[in-house]
Amino acid sequence: MVRQAESAITNSASASVVSIGARTKSHNHASNPSLLQSQMIPIQQIKLPTTGIEELHAEAKRDGYDFIDTLVDEWASGVNRFEAPGEVLCGHLDHGQLVAVGGLTIDPFTSEPGTGRIRRVYVRSAWRNQGVGRALVSTLVQEARKSFRCVRLRAENAGAARLYERMGFTPIDDPDATHALFFEDLEDRA
Repeated sequence: MVRQAESAITNSASASVVSIGARTKSHNHASNPSLLQSQMIPIQQIKLPTTGIEELHAEAKRDGYDFIDTLVDEWASGVNRFEAPGEVLCGHLDHGQLVAVGGLTIDPFTSEPGTGRIRRVYVRSAWRNQGVGRALVSTLVQEARKSFRCVRLRAENAGAARLYERMGFTPIDDPDATHALFFEDLEDRA
């Protein structure tokens, strides 16, 4: 089941910000990296390029994930800037550096109306298992609820699949997606 987190989009003079009220344990990188603290994980709407995208991109490439290449290339060419109704690109910044990214688009792999797609989700290794990925995906799901009846995605590894399934996504048999979350089903069970 998707944990209901407090979320709001506000516009400030500097940027649109998506804030999430998920509490989690996270490294305090400012002092002792091994010291854990409970804190809010802010998720922001972002535009590329942004500080830290180069490091995130390089790490994803070293990890064998080329979908950040696609994100950067499609943004630069204008093919996908997450600008259609219901679409958004979000990230988590730590001390001004992008350390996690993920987007929501209209699903280009189905003709089924009202279907969104969570894509290009990547969390740098030093920030994994601290709730950053969950906060990012929770924010994207909350945004998806505003415009779509369901959201689909492709889990790139077993760890991501476990996270999505803990959040209420169901494995599906589809050549273009591994998991889906149907909002009507969630509302019927509530």
